[in-house]
Amino acid sequence: MLPLLLASSSTYRRELLSRLRLPFICRSPDIDESHRPNESATELVKRLAEQKARALADSHPDHLIIGSDQVAVLGDRIIGKPHTFEKAREQLLSASGTSVTFLTGLALLNSRTGQCQIDCIPFTVHMRTLDENRIERYLRAEQPYDCAGSFKAEGLGVSLFQRTEGPDATSLVGLPLIRLTDMLLTEGVQIP
Repeated sequence: MLPLLLASSSTYRRELLSRLRLPFICRSPDIDESHRPNESATELVKRLAEQKARALADSHPDHLIIGSDQVAVLGDRIIGKPHTFEKAREQLLSASGTSVTFLTGLALLNSRTGQCQIDCIPFTVHMRTLDENRIERYLRAEQPYDCAGSFKAEGLGVSLFQRTEGPDATSLVGLPLIRLTDMLLTEGVQIP
């Protein structure tokens, strides 16, 4: 098996990948993550996932390189990481009683052959109706300012959900393990 490389500095993705019990290393790719004009959210995450993987190919030949990128979509607009309490509060107020769709781009690059598998996995969170007090209590308790959508599904953020739907719950956290397993099996990786 070629060594695995996770092209990410995300602790969330690192924790998820460790569930597969495969040895891997992590490196942070240096790419421009700007949204291009007229680029759909799906096109954006697929492009960035592939770019992250390819950015490390020259320095890591003979590796299977995993790239992933995620955006949250509310209505027809992409919402990013809030970084501040105020922006997180605005995001959650906007999402109250509606649905937020998370699109996770996933790429698995064989840097030996140049073969790259790319996909986009959607996951939708249907939010409860939230009042300002509940939002503020949640934000003070969990401080999810580095999370698209302003909540941590793997933590207290689940209390804000009415229901969820999608093919792979791990895609909500940022690395869709079911689809990644399919890609790794295609490359001959034995799991478990």
